Amino acid sequence: MKFKLPFKAKARIRFFRHYFSVPMLLLMIGDGLILVGSYFTGVWLRLGSAAAIEAFSRIEPYVYALLLIFALTSQGLYGIQQRTTPQGMITRICLSFAVGVGLIMALTYLYPSHAVAIGRGILLYAHGIAFGLITLVHLGFFKLVEATRFKSRVLVVGAGEKAATLLQLKRKTDLRMLTLSGFIPCAGDSVTVDARKRIAIAPDELLGYVRKTGISEIIVAPDKPRHAFPTQPLLDCKMSGIRVLDLCTFFERESGKIRLDLLRPSWLIFGEGFDQNSNRWLPKRLFDLSFALLLLTVALPIMLLTALAIFLESRGRGSIFYYQTRVGLGGRPFRILKFRSMVSNAEAAGQVQWAQPDDQRITRVGRVIRKYRIDELPQLLNVLLGQMSLVGPRPERPEFVERLCESVPYYNERHRVKPGLTGWAQLKYPYGASIQDAFEKLQYDLYYVKNNTLFLDFSIVLQTVEVVLFNKGAR
Repeated sequence: MKFKLPFKAKARIRFFRHYFSVPMLLLMIGDGLILVGSYFTGVWLRLGSAAAIEAFSRIEPYVYALLLIFALTSQGLYGIQQRTTPQGMITRICLSFAVGVGLIMALTYLYPSHAVAIGRGILLYAHGIAFGLITLVHLGFFKLVEATRFKSRVLVVGAGEKAATLLQLKRKTDLRMLTLSGFIPCAGDSVTVDARKRIAIAPDELLGYVRKTGISEIIVAPDKPRHAFPTQPLLDCKMSGIRVLDLCTFFERESGKIRLDLLRPSWLIFGEGFDQNSNRWLPKRLFDLSFALLLLTVALPIMLLTALAIFLESRGRGSIFYYQTRVGLGGRPFRILKFRSMVSNAEAAGQVQWAQPDDQRITRVGRVIRKYRIDELPQLLNVLLGQMSLVGPRPERPEFVERLCESVPYYNERHRVKPGLTGWAQLKYPYGASIQDAFEKLQYDLYYVKNNTLFLDFSIVLQTVEVVLFNKGAR
């Protein structure tokens, strides 16, 4: 039996230029309430009902809930397209609670005042209760979401090659929030969509059909825009509360990337975003400096151990660090600093090349530090010098950039912002070592260039923890 909401719910909303899944936001709010409630229960079990009532006016329950929400976010537990198994989800929740303990300990160490002190006994009770409830909620959540009206019914205007790209959404996670109801052929389309998926209705019947079938969204995807569906029926639907959007915007929202094969120059020019104004520079720089200094302080012991391991492995004959020229903001070259993870003279032949799976040039220490991104930590100095940002497209070597600008459309547009230590493409796509990989990653980089805000930067920093811990994309 399907659970129905008493209203037509939006599957996604836009907040600070970034699309968020409404069900996942509701899940986050629910987790927050569970965490606050678990803390109060922990106080009651440990200190009694009077102390639990007093806790309502104190800051600790809300700090506890906020830190755990950050930890859960860092493990990718609020991504609508997560494909983890129940066992994998439980593992991520366990890691989240471990990270939460670390954050609480760090906060207590930095601010030891009683105002933010969380007792160990209370923490033990709160963690146990919250872990059990959050695990149960997350395990049953997706089944509930897929049975509610958060799942949009989508009608496609167009049945040609561009419209057929929607049929690439075959994975369960791709279709978790939507149902493709059918395709309406447009004049001038070379129809490629299977006849069983096509809908034959006259333009003046569109609004009636949409109302009758419960369509909540229309995607306009003709092969030739000048032969598109008549304007008035689409306008009638729009004015009746039905969302109408073009194909490129749909993919931007659903996949977090800008599809290059569907992109028109006019979409870039007239669409919102891509505004790198001066008001953005100062907050971004302050964000970079504060996080870079914090990370450098926390990572300093790891960096010292890494330097010692490289020195011992090479028996003092190889360098610990190495510089490499990369392309930065505005296409200007700069020198990037990394821990050396390959043998000395790895490119002695003078031919630049991408790292490959099981690359024989990588040292034993190098395999470990590349796996956990430790080799990238010295780039925090590049961030402090202003050559890089904490978040942005990863900088490439000039030789690769020259080649990619010739073969990949709009590749140079990724240099409109500073390169980053981490980035949106690093979260969404594995390590790239080919022109095709560069093409795929550019689609995510353009999404970041178009929609970058401090909110998105902070979200990317949190989610990078998941990439490091689960070894996503390392090579």
